[in-house]
Amino acid sequence: MRAVIYQLFVRHFSNEKKGGRAWGSKQQNGCGTFAGVTDEALHELACMGVTHLWLTGVLRHATRTECPGLPAHPECVVKGIAGSPYAVVDYFDVDPDLALQPENRLEEYRNLLARVRQFGMVPMMDFVPNHVSRCYASTVAPEAEFGSQDRTDLFFERNNSFYYLERGASDGRMMLPAGEFRQERGCGRVTGNNAATWNPLDTDWYETVKLNYGCDYRHGAAEAEALPGLMARREALPRTWVVLDKVLAWWQSMGVGGFRCDMAHMVPLPFWRWVIAHARMRGEAFFVAEAYNDGMKLTPGDALTALLEAGFDAVYDADAYHALRGLYESGGWANDLDRFHRPENPLFHGGVRYVENHDEPRMASPLFWGGCGEKVARAAMVAQFTTTCGPVLFYNGQEVAERADGPTGFGGDNGRTSIFDYTSLPRLQLWYHHGLCDGALLPAPLRDLRHFCASLMRLLQLPAFAQGGFYGLNWANQQTVQFGRDPGEATSGHRVYAFLRFDPATRSACLVACNFSPSSDMDVRIHFSEDACNWSRRFAPAFCFRDLLDPLTPPISIDRESLLGPGLPLLIPVGSARILSWELT
Repeated sequence: MRAVIYQLFVRHFSNEKKGGRAWGSKQQNGCGTFAGVTDEALHELACMGVTHLWLTGVLRHATRTECPGLPAHPECVVKGIAGSPYAVVDYFDVDPDLALQPENRLEEYRNLLARVRQFGMVPMMDFVPNHVSRCYASTVAPEAEFGSQDRTDLFFERNNSFYYLERGASDGRMMLPAGEFRQERGCGRVTGNNAATWNPLDTDWYETVKLNYGCDYRHGAAEAEALPGLMARREALPRTWVVLDKVLAWWQSMGVGGFRCDMAHMVPLPFWRWVIAHARMRGEAFFVAEAYNDGMKLTPGDALTALLEAGFDAVYDADAYHALRGLYESGGWANDLDRFHRPENPLFHGGVRYVENHDEPRMASPLFWGGCGEKVARAAMVAQFTTTCGPVLFYNGQEVAERADGPTGFGGDNGRTSIFDYTSLPRLQLWYHHGLCDGALLPAPLRDLRHFCASLMRLLQLPAFAQGGFYGLNWANQQTVQFGRDPGEATSGHRVYAFLRFDPATRSACLVACNFSPSSDMDVRIHFSEDACNWSRRFAPAFCFRDLLDPLTPPISIDRESLLGPGLPLLIPVGSARILSWELT
């Protein structure tokens, strides 16, 4: 089954507080809970075609909110009021904000995991292996601490938990953007994004410290590859490896079946080979890597391919995402997209496709996507999700064109739903409807968008999309005048994207055509080449094309000669797409 992942940010999802204020407290702005992910919500998500539910922001992290037995953390190491979910203070605990009874938070989380399973979905959660909060101190598993035996006079030592700054480089005061962090006076540590400085910037991950996996990250992948192998004895492993394996085992024992691994390319590959294998020996373990080919990688060559070879089920396909945004932000053409859909590329099966996640802007935000993202969301989702066989990722609120209009604070007005602040999802609240999740309060356009998303997600399990090949049609239509050509253009393929998907095992074929224009319907002709028919094993004298997104639309009948000549006539609504089965008659 093709993985369809729904990213559910628990703090936001069921928060029904209206209004709120910038830098507002939990009491002022509200907060979602584990219990707020009701059975009705789970039922609706399962009916949408979700296979994996990524419960985001669950791990206990640094926060300025006090809880009985858990004091607030210093302001200088907390981004926002709620705090970053990626500044973890206890790998073995969950955020008390998310529990109705904070003292029973682990049991409430365990209950949610069980309910997710009851609705046929695999529960996932974050695994944050590259860094922890500067305040890390586990209360659930105090024996699995970091740093108590470290040699703080050395930048790197194999058995240290962290990397330590040279004391002679400053007066020994760890000065963060919001003030001194006194707990590190004289023993400052490198930040999560490798900033080796006593004065990290506000653009650094200053609230976190980087974990040491037994190699000096400054020497890159070459030194990392010399770390222990898959069959190494446990006593030969760096301590960080052993602790993080215990973390995964802890959550697997509670029922977690998958992990979205934060900044996986910054962690040595030998660790991933070892820990993924051990996790799978214990049971189900679906691993997704957030990873990029940037200067912080500890992988040789292409980081994404290396992580797939190390055992990951999937990795983020950020290049395909940015190419799609580039149609609206940097003058890209639809013709440029074919290079991201080659079946021989490992990302064709292992690349996670998305148009939104918590790190990226909302499509409906007027600040990005050329200000027209909401108008073209249907076309963008179809183009991203139906071109490959890899997992797809939906972000909560995407299905109702959430605009990042909720109250913010540290997150600022940046087109993203803030992960640092207590905030809400105003449009999703209309669907949530006090936990009934019936969409009764949604206006018709948003209700239609959600229905479209649900139909699309279910179609992804068709053999042509789950396991079939890809054949682009734009190259054969660049001289087809009636193929979405803008005035003054001598070549087609600027705003229209068409392609075939075909599964040899079932001999099923689909035609997909996307209209990326935010302002015009496209009445196109799609010319098919002889090669396209041969590739799809379509040798009949006539064909029928049936609309899969709207089965009530009359089918289109066409003979082979017309298909190879003037082409298939097709009306594609503004900013939307058509998905049709290609059948023999």
